[in-house]
Amino acid sequence: MSGYIEGVDREQATMFPDRLEARIGKDHPVRVIDAFVDELDFAAAEFNRRAPDQTGRDG
Repeated sequence: MSGYIEGVDREQATMFPDRLEARIGKDHPVRVIDAFVDELDFAAAEFNRRAPDQTGRDG
């Protein structure tokens, strides 16, 4: 058992013929938001109060 469930990779193919990444324009504002969130340090912001249990996700 891996300990807890991890998020899905954004590069993963969807049920559509092309990837979701291909449907979002290169100049779409969501790319700025995505880059901003990727740079956030959640541990420094104290979002690490509880570590996931070895048996699954937190309640």
